[in-house]
Amino acid sequence: MAEQARFFGPVAICLLIAASFVTASTSPDQVTVESGMLAGTTNADHTVRMFKGVPFAAPPVGDLRWKAPQPPLKWNGVRPADKFGAACLQTDVYGDIYFRDSSPSEDCLTLNVWIPAKPASSKLPVLVWYYGGGFVAGSSSERRYDGENLAKKGIIVVSPNYRLGVFGFFSYPALTKESGHHSSGNYTFLDQVAALQWVVKNITAFGGDPHNITIAGESAGSFSVSALMASPLSRNLFQKAIGESGAFFPHPGAHGLPLKPLEETEQFGVKFAKSLGAKSLAQLRAIPGEKLLQAAAKFNNAFDFTPNIDGYFLPTNVETIFRRGAQSHVPLLAGWNADEGKIAVLNAPQKPTAKSFAEEAKKRFGDQAKEFLKLYPAGTDDEALLSAEQLSGDDFIAFSTWKWLNMQLETGKSTVYAYRFDQVPAVKPGRWPARCRRVRWAPAMRARLNTFFKH
Repeated sequence: MAEQARFFGPVAICLLIAASFVTASTSPDQVTVESGMLAGTTNADHTVRMFKGVPFAAPPVGDLRWKAPQPPLKWNGVRPADKFGAACLQTDVYGDIYFRDSSPSEDCLTLNVWIPAKPASSKLPVLVWYYGGGFVAGSSSERRYDGENLAKKGIIVVSPNYRLGVFGFFSYPALTKESGHHSSGNYTFLDQVAALQWVVKNITAFGGDPHNITIAGESAGSFSVSALMASPLSRNLFQKAIGESGAFFPHPGAHGLPLKPLEETEQFGVKFAKSLGAKSLAQLRAIPGEKLLQAAAKFNNAFDFTPNIDGYFLPTNVETIFRRGAQSHVPLLAGWNADEGKIAVLNAPQKPTAKSFAEEAKKRFGDQAKEFLKLYPAGTDDEALLSAEQLSGDDFIAFSTWKWLNMQLETGKSTVYAYRFDQVPAVKPGRWPARCRRVRWAPAMRARLNTFFKH
């Protein structure tokens, strides 16, 4: 990492985001956006106003399945905004994602807004949060991504849903032809752009500053932030960026989330359509969403519907765009966690040994294997296991995030901040909000964060 990058010690990432946002003005219980009037609600202690399940695009169903998001439908009267919208249709891939909505649905393009009830300024900074889940799972209603605690710090938090899996990345020649810009797939990213455009247009009504927007995300959400920084459709819609674990900067031999050529994803789409017996786009769109979801999960696996270089959202790959200096030139805070790849090693049928790890090092790094083993030592089987865990995490997440920071520093001429989070939870999962509030901040770290979030 270049000297100008600021490295943070291990801290709770929830406070990394929250520590230095300024406060702003009170929003009324009813807010009027472009589509109509919304009636919000408040949290238990009346310190945060909330608007949940707000449509930012038309339902992507029927003829709108696999199309770029369309403007939200207008409504008459006052629309209740006191319940989360449905999560986007998905299978139970991970088993640890818990929603607070009724059930997943194709009709899912909604967002939530959290606002401090008693802000001290007329223009609040805005955080737009994209959830993680490998682009196959996740929801803005997840409790671990709740915006209430950050809103209490004096900011507006917006969390949108976006299409997933086969609904978010299905690519097909007929879709490319009908698109109007010779592309298909990447509906996930187009949803994210649409949500960001909605924020720019409407956040003033909630007391937010459309010129002080930070986009942020974790895991797939972090990869999304790197793509949004690169895309000509979105790179001018925000002023700061935060990435927590991952970016579209892979290196040879590493596993991760790929960016494939449009032609490759189209051909995969053709094979999938044939497996369904569908001979036209109309037949594909007529298949019930749940049936399509299950068929996609069984075809190969849930992760086979991937982002592509479509020539529209992404004219070329993210790394090339950054190398050319054509990305968003904004301050970037990014980092990764300890043990990012540990589970892959522990779940492997055969654990690495000192001998096998050294052999793999020789295969992968050749004449540089000796130097590699200085950094990832394998003198004993236990040492080899630990090095394998560290290498797995570095391959999957750490390298791409580190590369992202360096590219932004070198070609974006922007201030970058880096962190490595390795604090082990002292309480059971689900208790982190209270724990985060108990962490005490060093004055130097507060100063760094104040610089990052300064107007």
